[in-house]
Amino acid sequence: MALLGRDKDKLEELQTELGTDENTLYIEYEARNEKLVSEAIDQTTKAFGFLDAVVAYAGTEGVIQPLTDYTVEDFSYTLEVNVTGVWLLMKHATPIMTSQKSGSFIAISSGAGVIGTSGLCPYTASKHAVNGMIKTACLEFGSSGVRFNVLAPGPIANRMMESLHKQINPENPASVEELFKNNIPMGRYGTDAEIAQFALFLASDESTFCNGGIFLADGGLTAG
Repeated sequence: MALLGRDKDKLEELQTELGTDENTLYIEYEARNEKLVSEAIDQTTKAFGFLDAVVAYAGTEGVIQPLTDYTVEDFSYTLEVNVTGVWLLMKHATPIMTSQKSGSFIAISSGAGVIGTSGLCPYTASKHAVNGMIKTACLEFGSSGVRFNVLAPGPIANRMMESLHKQINPENPASVEELFKNNIPMGRYGTDAEIAQFALFLASDESTFCNGGIFLADGGLTAG
């Protein structure tokens, strides 16, 4: 298993938590940098001899504001991380997996990729784009033995949602969380562990007929 991240300190914390052995790599990279993405894929393949699955999880929520208030730089940054980052992993992982005639590519998108989201124009646009790229990859490589799917979480109890709470109401972020939960039929946020289990399913041989799908894990938020 290779774990990729741009924050060296967090990678070191993860390494301390999980330990180091011949079956685990910790690779510092930047999702928008093609050279570093290519090197990370090459390093992983050389270490293990194959590429069973790739989970493209790099992402940023950006800033909440009306679409007319974004600068080109802010808009572009969100798309570069959320869209270009996924595409670069696909670009460099797909040839390896097609040569193996097997593999699973999983892009972490969002429920925002199937609906509109007020105040998050570039984020929403980026997640719709990810969904479209995965469907395109499925059509282009569907007969190669490689599968491409989207895992689209709703609100998850982690840093990203905490950031959104504080942006919407800095004085009372807890009230924003309560409002979100009231709109989720299950009445709660998901957990990182639940999303990880879903990703594991899509990476495994238990999902071998899943291809080109957008799999929502949002507690029913987008059902209405």
